[in-house]
Amino acid sequence: MKVLVIGGGGREHCLVWKIGQSSRVSNIYCAPGNAGISQIAECVDIRASDIEGIIKFAKDKSIGLTLVGPEVPLVEGIVDRFQGEGLRIFGPSKRAAMIEGSKVWAKELMRKYGIPTADYRIFSSPEKAKRYIEDRDDPAVVKVNGLAAGKGAIVANNKDIALEAIDRIMVDRVFGRAGDRIVIEELLKGEEASVLAFTDGSSILPMIAAQDHKQVFDGDRGPNTGGMGAYAPAPLVTEELHHQIACDILLPIIKALASEGAPYKGVLYTGLMIKDGKAEVLEFNARFGDPETQVILPLLNNDLIDIITAIEEERLEEIKLDWRDKKAICVVLASGGYPGGYVKGKVIRGLDRFTDEVLIFHAGTAFKNRGEDSSLGKGRDIITAGGRVLNVVALGDSHQKAMERVYENVAKIEFEDMYYRSDIGAKALRYR
Repeated sequence: MKVLVIGGGGREHCLVWKIGQSSRVSNIYCAPGNAGISQIAECVDIRASDIEGIIKFAKDKSIGLTLVGPEVPLVEGIVDRFQGEGLRIFGPSKRAAMIEGSKVWAKELMRKYGIPTADYRIFSSPEKAKRYIEDRDDPAVVKVNGLAAGKGAIVANNKDIALEAIDRIMVDRVFGRAGDRIVIEELLKGEEASVLAFTDGSSILPMIAAQDHKQVFDGDRGPNTGGMGAYAPAPLVTEELHHQIACDILLPIIKALASEGAPYKGVLYTGLMIKDGKAEVLEFNARFGDPETQVILPLLNNDLIDIITAIEEERLEEIKLDWRDKKAICVVLASGGYPGGYVKGKVIRGLDRFTDEVLIFHAGTAFKNRGEDSSLGKGRDIITAGGRVLNVVALGDSHQKAMERVYENVAKIEFEDMYYRSDIGAKALRYR
Protein backbone atom coordinates (compact mmCIF):
# COMPACT_ATOMS: atom_id res chain seq x y z
CA MET A 1 0.00 0.00 0.00
CA LYS A 2 1.14 3.53 -0.80
CA VAL A 3 0.83 5.99 2.10
CA LEU A 4 0.89 9.80 2.00
CA VAL A 5 1.70 11.87 5.11
CA ILE A 6 0.70 15.53 5.03
CA GLY A 7 2.99 18.02 6.77
CA GLY A 8 6.66 18.81 7.12
CA GLY A 9 7.60 18.93 10.80
CA GLY A 10 9.05 16.70 13.48
CA ARG A 11 5.70 15.04 14.09
CA GLU A 12 5.43 14.09 10.42
CA HIS A 13 9.00 12.77 10.35
CA CYS A 14 8.11 10.56 13.32
CA LEU A 15 4.91 9.39 11.62
CA VAL A 16 6.80 8.53 8.43
CA TRP A 17 9.41 6.66 10.49
CA LYS A 18 6.72 4.68 12.34
CA ILE A 19 4.68 3.91 9.23
CA GLY A 20 7.82 2.68 7.50
CA GLN A 21 7.98 -0.18 10.02
CA SER A 22 4.68 -1.64 8.76
CA SER A 23 4.86 -4.66 6.45
CA ARG A 24 1.64 -3.41 4.85
CA VAL A 25 3.31 -0.29 3.43
CA SER A 26 5.21 -0.33 0.13
CA ASN A 27 5.85 3.37 -0.55
CA ILE A 28 5.66 6.50 1.60
CA TYR A 29 5.21 10.04 0.29
CA CYS A 30 5.22 13.25 2.31
CA ALA A 31 3.82 16.65 1.32
CA PRO A 32 5.83 18.80 1.64
CA GLY A 33 8.24 16.99 3.99
CA ASN A 34 11.71 18.21 4.93
CA ALA A 35 15.38 17.27 4.53
CA GLY A 36 15.22 14.44 7.06
CA ILE A 37 11.96 12.98 5.79
CA SER A 38 13.34 12.95 2.24
CA GLN A 39 15.83 10.28 3.28
CA ILE A 40 13.13 7.74 4.16
CA ALA A 41 10.20 8.87 2.00
CA GLU A 42 9.58 10.66 -1.29
CA CYS A 43 8.82 14.32 -0.60
CA VAL A 44 6.43 16.17 -2.87
CA ASP A 45 6.40 19.93 -3.25
CA ILE A 46 2.77 20.50 -2.24
CA ARG A 47 1.83 22.71 0.70
CA ALA A 48 -0.14 21.06 3.50
CA SER A 49 -2.87 23.69 2.95
CA ASP A 50 -3.23 22.91 -0.78
CA ILE A 51 -6.11 20.46 -0.40
CA GLU A 52 -6.97 20.28 -4.11
CA GLY A 53 -3.32 19.71 -5.03
CA ILE A 54 -3.03 16.92 -2.47
CA ILE A 55 -6.22 15.26 -3.74
CA LYS A 56 -4.89 15.32 -7.30
CA PHE A 57 -1.60 13.80 -6.18
CA ALA A 58 -3.38 11.07 -4.19
CA LYS A 59 -5.41 10.13 -7.25
CA ASP A 60 -2.47 10.27 -9.67
CA LYS A 61 -0.31 8.06 -7.42
CA SER A 62 -3.12 5.70 -6.31
CA ILE A 63 -2.44 6.48 -2.67
CA GLY A 64 -4.02 3.83 -0.42
CA LEU A 65 -4.05 5.89 2.79
CA THR A 66 -3.39 9.52 3.70
CA LEU A 67 -2.48 10.70 7.22
CA VAL A 68 -2.89 14.35 8.18
CA GLY A 69 -0.29 15.81 10.54
CA PRO A 70 -1.09 19.53 11.03
CA GLU A 71 -4.35 21.05 12.16
CA VAL A 72 -4.98 23.57 9.37
CA PRO A 73 -6.03 21.11 6.62
CA LEU A 74 -8.20 19.21 9.13
CA VAL A 75 -10.03 22.37 10.20
CA GLU A 76 -10.41 23.34 6.55
CA GLY A 77 -12.15 20.04 5.76
CA ILE A 78 -9.57 17.89 3.99
CA VAL A 79 -11.10 14.69 5.39
CA ASP A 80 -14.55 15.55 4.00
CA ARG A 81 -13.04 16.39 0.60
CA PHE A 82 -11.02 13.16 0.43
CA GLN A 83 -13.98 11.03 1.43
CA GLY A 84 -16.14 12.83 -1.11
CA GLU A 85 -13.66 11.71 -3.77
CA GLY A 86 -13.66 8.12 -2.51
CA LEU A 87 -10.15 8.42 -1.06
CA ARG A 88 -9.03 6.84 2.23
CA ILE A 89 -7.81 9.33 4.84
CA PHE A 90 -7.16 9.25 8.60
CA GLY A 91 -8.43 12.14 10.69
CA PRO A 92 -11.61 13.83 11.96
CA SER A 93 -14.18 15.57 9.78
CA LYS A 94 -14.29 19.35 9.44
CA ARG A 95 -17.09 19.62 12.00
CA ALA A 96 -15.36 17.33 14.49
CA ALA A 97 -12.07 19.22 14.03
CA MET A 98 -13.81 22.33 15.39
CA ILE A 99 -12.81 20.93 18.79
CA GLU A 100 -9.45 22.53 17.96
CA GLY A 101 -10.46 25.04 15.32
CA SER A 102 -12.70 27.06 17.66
CA LYS A 103 -11.84 27.57 21.33
CA VAL A 104 -15.30 29.08 21.79
CA TRP A 105 -17.05 26.01 20.37
CA ALA A 106 -14.91 23.66 22.44
CA LYS A 107 -15.52 25.55 25.71
CA GLU A 108 -19.26 25.73 25.11
CA LEU A 109 -19.31 22.00 24.35
CA MET A 110 -17.46 21.21 27.58
CA ARG A 111 -19.84 23.41 29.59
CA LYS A 112 -22.90 21.78 28.01
CA TYR A 113 -21.73 18.25 28.76
CA GLY A 114 -20.13 18.84 32.16
CA ILE A 115 -16.53 18.16 31.19
CA PRO A 116 -14.13 19.69 33.76
CA THR A 117 -12.44 22.84 32.48
CA ALA A 118 -11.65 26.38 33.60
CA ASP A 119 -14.42 28.94 34.04
CA TYR A 120 -14.48 31.39 31.13
CA ARG A 121 -16.11 34.29 29.27
CA ILE A 122 -16.32 34.89 25.51
CA PHE A 123 -15.82 38.30 23.85
CA SER A 124 -16.11 39.68 20.33
CA SER A 125 -15.52 43.29 21.43
CA PRO A 126 -12.10 44.43 22.69
CA GLU A 127 -13.72 47.18 24.75
CA LYS A 128 -15.96 44.72 26.62
CA ALA A 129 -13.05 42.34 27.11
CA LYS A 130 -10.95 45.12 28.61
CA ARG A 131 -13.74 46.19 30.96
CA TYR A 132 -14.04 42.60 32.14
CA ILE A 133 -10.30 42.45 32.85
CA GLU A 134 -10.40 45.80 34.69
CA ASP A 135 -13.09 44.41 36.99
CA ARG A 136 -11.09 41.24 37.76
CA ASP A 137 -8.42 40.79 40.40
CA ASP A 138 -7.35 37.25 39.54
CA PRO A 139 -4.84 36.14 36.88
CA ALA A 140 -6.35 35.03 33.58
CA VAL A 141 -5.54 33.32 30.30
CA VAL A 142 -6.43 35.13 27.08
CA LYS A 143 -7.01 32.71 24.19
CA VAL A 144 -7.46 33.28 20.49
CA ASN A 145 -10.61 31.57 19.22
CA GLY A 146 -9.07 30.19 16.03
CA LEU A 147 -5.82 28.49 15.09
CA ALA A 148 -2.62 30.23 16.18
CA ALA A 149 0.18 27.65 15.72
CA GLY A 150 0.37 26.94 19.45
CA LYS A 151 0.97 30.59 20.33
CA GLY A 152 -2.60 31.75 20.90
CA ALA A 153 -2.82 31.36 24.69
CA ILE A 154 -1.38 34.24 26.70
CA VAL A 155 -0.99 33.74 30.43
CA ALA A 156 -1.75 37.08 32.09
CA ASN A 157 -0.56 37.24 35.67
CA ASN A 158 -1.61 40.88 35.86
CA LYS A 159 -4.04 43.27 34.17
CA ASP A 160 -1.42 44.97 32.03
CA ILE A 161 -0.44 41.70 30.33
CA ALA A 162 -4.10 40.82 29.75
CA LEU A 163 -4.94 44.24 28.29
CA GLU A 164 -1.89 44.11 26.03
CA ALA A 165 -2.93 40.62 24.84
CA ILE A 166 -6.42 41.82 24.00
CA ASP A 167 -4.99 44.71 21.95
CA ARG A 168 -2.53 42.46 20.10
CA ILE A 169 -5.23 39.93 19.24
CA MET A 170 -8.30 42.06 18.59
CA VAL A 171 -6.91 45.48 17.63
CA ASP A 172 -3.51 44.81 16.06
CA ARG A 173 -4.87 41.56 14.57
CA VAL A 174 -1.60 39.65 14.94
CA PHE A 175 -3.51 36.38 14.46
CA GLY A 176 -5.79 37.70 11.73
CA ARG A 177 -9.40 36.52 11.71
CA ALA A 178 -8.56 33.83 14.27
CA GLY A 179 -8.73 36.66 16.81
CA ASP A 180 -12.23 37.89 15.92
CA ARG A 181 -13.33 36.37 19.21
CA ILE A 182 -11.39 35.54 22.34
CA VAL A 183 -11.87 33.39 25.39
CA ILE A 184 -10.79 34.77 28.75
CA GLU A 185 -10.60 32.03 31.33
CA GLU A 186 -9.41 31.57 34.87
CA LEU A 187 -5.78 30.60 35.26
CA LEU A 188 -5.70 27.01 36.47
CA LYS A 189 -2.93 26.10 38.89
CA GLY A 190 -1.03 22.83 38.83
CA GLU A 191 1.14 20.93 36.38
CA GLU A 192 0.38 20.25 32.73
CA ALA A 193 0.26 16.90 30.97
CA SER A 194 -1.00 15.59 27.64
CA VAL A 195 -3.02 12.45 26.98
CA LEU A 196 -3.60 11.43 23.37
CA ALA A 197 -6.18 8.80 22.47
CA PHE A 198 -7.16 6.82 19.43
CA THR A 199 -10.92 6.77 18.87
CA ASP A 200 -13.31 5.26 16.33
CA GLY A 201 -16.20 7.51 17.35
CA SER A 202 -17.46 5.33 20.18
CA SER A 203 -14.49 3.51 21.72
CA ILE A 204 -11.31 5.13 22.97
CA LEU A 205 -7.79 3.80 23.38
CA PRO A 206 -5.72 6.25 25.46
CA MET A 207 -1.97 6.37 24.90
CA ILE A 208 0.63 6.81 27.63
CA ALA A 209 0.70 10.31 29.11
CA ALA A 210 3.37 12.78 28.00
CA GLN A 211 4.51 16.15 29.28
CA ASP A 212 5.19 18.97 26.83
CA HIS A 213 7.34 22.02 27.60
CA LYS A 214 5.72 24.98 25.85
CA GLN A 215 7.65 27.94 27.26
CA VAL A 216 10.83 28.87 25.44
CA PHE A 217 13.18 29.12 28.44
CA ASP A 218 14.28 26.78 31.23
CA GLY A 219 12.03 26.68 34.26
CA ASP A 220 8.92 27.26 32.11
CA ARG A 221 9.74 30.92 31.60
CA GLY A 222 9.12 33.14 28.59
CA PRO A 223 6.47 33.07 25.88
CA ASN A 224 4.70 29.96 24.63
CA THR A 225 6.10 28.14 21.62
CA GLY A 226 4.92 25.21 19.55
CA GLY A 227 6.79 23.03 22.08
CA MET A 228 10.45 22.95 23.17
CA GLY A 229 10.49 19.29 24.16
CA ALA A 230 8.58 16.48 25.82
CA TYR A 231 8.95 13.22 27.66
CA ALA A 232 6.90 10.05 28.17
CA PRO A 233 5.56 8.36 30.13
CA ALA A 234 4.70 11.23 32.49
CA PRO A 235 4.70 9.90 36.09
CA LEU A 236 2.51 12.84 37.09
CA VAL A 237 -0.39 10.92 35.50
CA THR A 238 -0.76 7.87 37.71
CA GLU A 239 -2.59 4.76 36.59
CA GLU A 240 -5.62 5.80 38.64
CA LEU A 241 -5.63 9.32 37.19
CA HIS A 242 -5.16 7.95 33.66
CA HIS A 243 -8.30 5.87 34.18
CA GLN A 244 -10.22 8.88 35.52
CA ILE A 245 -9.19 10.99 32.51
CA ALA A 246 -10.50 8.28 30.20
CA CYS A 247 -13.80 7.96 32.06
CA ASP A 248 -14.49 11.60 32.99
CA ILE A 249 -13.03 13.45 30.00
CA LEU A 250 -12.20 11.35 26.95
CA LEU A 251 -15.30 9.16 26.73
CA PRO A 252 -17.67 12.04 27.58
CA ILE A 253 -16.20 14.34 24.90
CA ILE A 254 -16.40 11.60 22.27
CA LYS A 255 -20.04 10.98 23.20
CA ALA A 256 -20.70 14.74 23.21
CA LEU A 257 -19.27 15.14 19.71
CA ALA A 258 -21.43 12.27 18.44
CA SER A 259 -24.51 13.83 20.07
CA GLU A 260 -23.74 17.13 18.33
CA GLY A 261 -23.61 15.45 14.91
CA ALA A 262 -19.81 15.50 14.78
CA PRO A 263 -18.67 11.89 15.33
CA TYR A 264 -14.92 11.88 15.88
CA LYS A 265 -12.55 9.37 14.29
CA GLY A 266 -8.81 9.76 14.60
CA VAL A 267 -6.44 10.89 17.34
CA LEU A 268 -7.75 13.28 20.00
CA TYR A 269 -5.18 15.28 21.95
CA THR A 270 -6.15 16.48 25.41
CA GLY A 271 -4.05 19.11 27.18
CA LEU A 272 -4.66 18.88 30.93
CA MET A 273 -3.91 20.73 34.14
CA ILE A 274 -3.30 18.35 37.03
CA LYS A 275 -3.70 19.39 40.65
CA ASP A 276 -4.25 17.26 43.75
CA GLY A 277 -4.78 14.16 41.64
CA LYS A 278 -7.53 15.72 39.51
CA ALA A 279 -7.47 16.81 35.87
CA GLU A 280 -9.14 19.70 34.05
CA VAL A 281 -9.05 20.32 30.31
CA LEU A 282 -6.90 23.16 29.00
CA GLU A 283 -7.49 22.37 25.33
CA PHE A 284 -8.35 19.72 22.79
CA ASN A 285 -6.44 19.22 19.55
CA ALA A 286 -7.72 17.26 16.58
CA ARG A 287 -4.50 15.41 15.73
CA PHE A 288 -1.22 13.97 16.97
CA GLY A 289 0.60 16.42 19.24
CA ASP A 290 3.97 17.92 18.44
CA PRO A 291 6.39 17.17 20.12
CA GLU A 292 4.45 14.55 22.13
CA THR A 293 4.25 12.24 19.12
CA GLN A 294 8.05 12.11 18.99
CA VAL A 295 8.20 10.49 22.45
CA ILE A 296 5.03 8.39 22.26
CA LEU A 297 5.37 6.55 18.94
CA PRO A 298 8.95 5.34 19.58
CA LEU A 299 7.56 3.53 22.65
CA LEU A 300 4.62 1.92 20.80
CA ASN A 301 5.18 -1.62 19.53
CA ASN A 302 1.91 -1.88 17.58
CA ASP A 303 1.73 -1.45 13.82
CA LEU A 304 0.17 2.01 13.38
CA ILE A 305 -1.58 0.90 10.17
CA ASP A 306 -3.36 -1.88 12.09
CA ILE A 307 -4.69 0.68 14.58
CA ILE A 308 -5.84 3.04 11.83
CA THR A 309 -7.63 0.22 10.03
CA ALA A 310 -9.43 -0.78 13.24
CA ILE A 311 -10.56 2.83 13.70
CA GLU A 312 -11.88 3.03 10.15
CA GLU A 313 -13.79 -0.25 10.61
CA GLU A 314 -15.08 0.85 14.05
CA ARG A 315 -13.57 -2.13 15.87
CA LEU A 316 -11.02 -0.31 18.01
CA GLU A 317 -12.13 -2.31 21.04
CA GLU A 318 -10.27 -5.28 19.52
CA ILE A 319 -6.90 -3.49 19.77
CA LYS A 320 -4.63 -3.59 22.81
CA LEU A 321 -1.74 -1.15 22.86
CA ASP A 322 1.69 -2.67 23.55
CA TRP A 323 4.27 -0.32 25.05
CA ARG A 324 8.03 -0.71 25.36
CA ASP A 325 9.39 -0.69 28.90
CA LYS A 326 11.45 2.42 28.22
CA LYS A 327 11.34 6.17 28.82
CA ALA A 328 11.67 8.71 25.99
CA ILE A 329 12.79 12.34 26.03
CA CYS A 330 12.68 14.80 23.11
CA VAL A 331 14.68 18.04 23.05
CA VAL A 332 13.83 20.59 20.37
CA LEU A 333 16.74 22.48 18.82
CA ALA A 334 15.45 25.89 17.78
CA SER A 335 16.71 28.87 15.82
CA GLY A 336 17.88 31.81 17.93
CA GLY A 337 15.03 34.30 18.36
CA TYR A 338 12.24 31.72 18.14
CA PRO A 339 9.28 32.09 18.78
CA GLY A 340 9.95 35.62 17.54
CA GLY A 341 11.98 36.52 14.47
CA TYR A 342 14.82 34.23 13.40
CA VAL A 343 17.18 33.77 10.46
CA LYS A 344 17.00 30.73 8.18
CA GLY A 345 19.74 29.11 6.12
CA LYS A 346 22.23 28.17 8.86
CA VAL A 347 24.25 25.03 8.03
CA ILE A 348 23.63 22.15 10.47
CA ARG A 349 26.57 19.96 11.46
CA GLY A 350 26.81 16.73 13.46
CA LEU A 351 23.74 14.87 12.19
CA ASP A 352 25.87 11.77 11.58
CA ARG A 353 27.22 11.60 15.13
CA PHE A 354 24.31 10.29 17.19
CA THR A 355 24.37 6.92 18.98
CA ASP A 356 22.06 3.92 19.41
CA GLU A 357 18.70 4.52 21.09
CA VAL A 358 18.77 8.09 19.75
CA LEU A 359 16.51 9.33 16.97
CA ILE A 360 16.69 12.61 15.06
CA PHE A 361 13.38 13.88 13.72
CA HIS A 362 13.73 16.91 11.44
CA ALA A 363 11.32 19.84 11.62
CA GLY A 364 12.48 23.11 10.01
CA THR A 365 15.21 21.77 7.72
CA ALA A 366 16.00 21.90 4.01
CA PHE A 367 18.85 21.07 1.67
CA LYS A 368 21.21 23.81 0.59
CA ASN A 369 21.33 23.82 -3.18
CA ARG A 370 24.95 23.22 -4.11
CA GLY A 371 24.26 21.66 -7.50
CA GLU A 372 25.06 18.03 -6.62
CA ASP A 373 22.95 15.50 -8.47
CA SER A 374 21.34 13.38 -5.78
CA SER A 375 17.67 12.85 -5.01
CA LEU A 376 18.52 12.09 -1.37
CA GLY A 377 20.69 15.15 -0.93
CA LYS A 378 23.99 13.27 -0.70
CA GLY A 379 26.85 15.72 -0.56
CA ARG A 380 24.54 18.64 0.15
CA ASP A 381 24.44 20.64 3.34
CA ILE A 382 21.31 20.55 5.47
CA ILE A 383 20.27 24.01 6.62
CA THR A 384 17.78 25.53 9.03
CA ALA A 385 14.43 26.43 7.50
CA GLY A 386 12.19 27.14 10.48
CA GLY A 387 11.93 28.12 14.13
CA ARG A 388 11.92 24.59 15.50
CA VAL A 389 14.69 22.88 13.56
CA LEU A 390 15.40 19.40 14.96
CA ASN A 391 14.00 16.98 17.54
CA VAL A 392 16.58 14.86 19.34
CA VAL A 393 14.89 11.85 20.96
CA ALA A 394 16.62 9.42 23.33
CA LEU A 395 15.32 6.26 24.98
CA GLY A 396 16.49 4.86 28.29
CA ASP A 397 15.57 2.45 31.06
CA SER A 398 14.80 5.44 33.27
CA HIS A 399 14.03 9.12 32.76
CA GLN A 400 17.47 9.89 34.19
CA LYS A 401 19.23 7.64 31.65
CA ALA A 402 17.15 9.03 28.78
CA MET A 403 17.88 12.59 29.88
CA GLU A 404 21.63 11.96 30.10
CA ARG A 405 21.62 10.30 26.68
CA VAL A 406 19.60 13.00 24.94
CA TYR A 407 21.82 15.85 26.14
CA GLU A 408 25.00 13.93 25.32
CA ASN A 409 23.77 13.77 21.74
CA VAL A 410 22.35 17.29 21.60
CA ALA A 411 25.91 18.48 22.28
CA LYS A 412 27.08 16.83 19.05
CA ILE A 413 24.87 18.99 16.82
CA GLU A 414 25.77 22.54 15.84
CA PHE A 415 24.31 25.42 13.90
CA GLU A 416 24.69 29.16 14.36
CA ASP A 417 22.45 30.61 17.11
CA MET A 418 21.13 27.14 18.04
CA TYR A 419 18.99 27.27 21.17
CA TYR A 420 17.41 24.57 23.34
CA ARG A 421 16.10 24.08 26.83
CA SER A 422 18.44 22.23 29.17
CA ASP A 423 15.76 20.96 31.58
CA ILE A 424 13.53 18.71 29.46
CA GLY A 425 12.70 15.66 31.58
CA ALA A 426 13.77 17.19 34.90
CA LYS A 427 10.18 17.20 36.21
CA ALA A 428 10.00 13.42 35.87
CA LEU A 429 13.00 12.98 38.16
CA ARG A 430 10.99 14.23 41.14
CA TYR A 431 9.00 10.98 41.07
CA ARG A 432 11.95 8.60 41.53
